Amino acid sequence: MSALSVRIRAGSAGLRQLLDSLGADLICLQETKITRDLLEEPFAIVEGYSSYFSFSRTRSGYSGVATFCKASATPEAAEEGLSGLFTKHSGAVGCYGNTEDFTVDELKALDSEGRAVITRHRICTSEQQETVLTVINVYCPRADPEKPERGDFKLQFYRLLQARAEALLRAGGHVIILGDINTAHRPIDHCDPGDLESFQEHPGRRWLDGFLWEPGRGSENENLFVDTFRFLNPSQDEAYTCWCNVTGSRHLNYGTRIDYILADRALALLELTDAQIMPEVLGSDHCPVQAVLKSTCLAAPRCPPLCTRFLPEFAGTQQKLSRFLVKVEQTQLPEKGPKQSKMEKTALGDLKKGRTGPAQKGQGDLRSFFKAGNLDAEPVDAEDSGKHPKAAMNCEKNTLPSKQNQSGLWKSLLPGPAHPPRCKAHKEPCVLRTVKKQGPNCGRRFFVCARPQGKPSDSRARCNYFLWAS
Repeated sequence: MSALSVRIRAGSAGLRQLLDSLGADLICLQETKITRDLLEEPFAIVEGYSSYFSFSRTRSGYSGVATFCKASATPEAAEEGLSGLFTKHSGAVGCYGNTEDFTVDELKALDSEGRAVITRHRICTSEQQETVLTVINVYCPRADPEKPERGDFKLQFYRLLQARAEALLRAGGHVIILGDINTAHRPIDHCDPGDLESFQEHPGRRWLDGFLWEPGRGSENENLFVDTFRFLNPSQDEAYTCWCNVTGSRHLNYGTRIDYILADRALALLELTDAQIMPEVLGSDHCPVQAVLKSTCLAAPRCPPLCTRFLPEFAGTQQKLSRFLVKVEQTQLPEKGPKQSKMEKTALGDLKKGRTGPAQKGQGDLRSFFKAGNLDAEPVDAEDSGKHPKAAMNCEKNTLPSKQNQSGLWKSLLPGPAHPPRCKAHKEPCVLRTVKKQGPNCGRRFFVCARPQGKPSDSRARCNYFLWAS
């Protein structure tokens, strides 16, 4: 399985090739930034796959997740969101858990940003037992430091996600949560964790502590889910999945690991064979992560109602060509049309008659525009036309500046931007940036080292040069 955060509109022609290249049965995308009115047929209906989207209902070009399932892994049920409030069809997954701590408005707000799609599949385990696997594809909110209410919103989303996942697990079968969790769990998952005590006190990390089971934390740890990557790669460092595009930090692998595939403990212990990140896949500020199970999917005979191919706007795109090749009974047209009415005859007669009277004063005859006319002109003496040729040439030479003078004149009028300063460590030209953060310096521009961001000890990384632009 792969969790890929990418704007799928960037490669509409090659979406099928992209999905095939990942070699996965289930492919989950986050931050699609597509609302339903912008969803086009090449993304909604991909040959060999069924797709299930969740759209933002609050903003256009924001959030959104999508799950693509190979035909061999067609789900038996699918729904949008975690609360079930937006599920109004027979193919729901169910098992919503205890949501008494949430108001209806809170549940609607949590599901209105298009952050979750759930699909339920039938699988055959390595022990040849048939069971159910529910996959929750999520794009968890980011806690904006400048908007404290978004931090609370993120924690509410985590709690609702946990309630739904644990309810599904109690109902039987297995559960996987995957996608952009938007929290780096351990210091090993962050390029710059800073103070370790403060790092672990982060609310998102504390929630993960209470949600995930880790080997060696004691038998009293009854948490139900496992970070599949750390389960198989407990000490692998610099295994990042997200980098800052502005600072170019991906060039030096200076990032964070915030994309996860979380599986229930039983599934991880019995069926998990591999879990890796895929930094070689480019095209986004995130890279895919994947997990491999011993189990095999059992395709459902029909896609659930949430499948995008059943949306009304795409209902006609899958019709067979034979439906348009039906023999139609033809009726013979009459040889002569009905007689014209008196009113029609009168109108046509008036048009044919036209105007027969003389043209009014000021009106020109149409034929006059096609006649050659004579213009009154005084004759010019051939000798006069050549008088003072040298004087005219000298005047032209004196009035037109040379090309060098023209170039200098333009340079003085449009000097262009000044040369940027050079950083002190590398002696290389700096780049100009603009402060985007709200505050007294918002909008001000400054110069910094042009190299990509990296560890302070890395000589290839940017230095700490900084200069306000005048």
